[in-house]
Amino acid sequence: MVEKNLTRFAWLSIAAALATITLKTAAYWLTDSVGLLSDALESVINLVAAMFALWMLSVAARPADEGHPYGHTKAEYFSGALEGSLIGMAALSIGWTAMERLLDPRPIENVTLGLIISAVASVINLIIGQILIREGRTHRSITLEADGHHLMTDVYTSAGVIIAVLAVSVTGWYILDPVIAILVAANILWTGFKVVRQSTTGLMDAAVSPEDQAKIVGVLDGYKASHSIEYHALRTRQSGVRAFATVHILVPDEWTVQRGHELIEQIVSDIHIAVPGSNVLTHMEPLDDPLSMEDIELE
Repeated sequence: MVEKNLTRFAWLSIAAALATITLKTAAYWLTDSVGLLSDALESVINLVAAMFALWMLSVAARPADEGHPYGHTKAEYFSGALEGSLIGMAALSIGWTAMERLLDPRPIENVTLGLIISAVASVINLIIGQILIREGRTHRSITLEADGHHLMTDVYTSAGVIIAVLAVSVTGWYILDPVIAILVAANILWTGFKVVRQSTTGLMDAAVSPEDQAKIVGVLDGYKASHSIEYHALRTRQSGVRAFATVHILVPDEWTVQRGHELIEQIVSDIHIAVPGSNVLTHMEPLDDPLSMEDIELE
């Protein structure tokens, strides 16, 4: 199954987190910059999030069973919720440390070497982050995509910290270091909020993305135009890597069940092609029966 292959990207994220933690911690110890400390702490959160993502991706890949007839794909949303919460905790920790340094500014040491090490760590996050975002979109995995965006936030954060440390070394304004760290904490907190919001939306059975919705409607409209059919009661929801859709297909009264069934099989097949990983449930109804129009709305 495609879902099982996704765990290798989680392992890639774990390896990147371990590498960046080592590099950024070394940069902090060399410079004593609270900005670089905030950067290192965020990488620790990346590691915890990547490990939990690996677990949830493994759970999500399990096949449907008697107790979970729709599969386990929603497990991915728990990963996002935890990651968002951890990001928030890291932001508060960074903010507290920065406030202490704001009251007691200190000079930054070994700037050049520290920034080179931090820059190398940022390049690692940039490469891995782009890979995770690309694969997350390809396989419709909210876990991988969220992890990738988190790493890209880390890249932007590191860029800001590097600029701040350079500014401190040039101007001698030590207060810039904790000020930038506080701004970094605010940005990290906002990222955590967005991740939690996205996961909550998934747990609430939100509809598929507008792009996927348009693809499904496009397939149905195509058959509506080329055949004497109608459709209604289209409902969709996203569950991790899986998209679920239900729709009622109205066929002419004189059609045989076999003819209607064959057409619906074609429609479902085309939706699967348009939206990979989708699960489509249809209900066939007679076109001219008034009762067919009484179940359009949700009960």
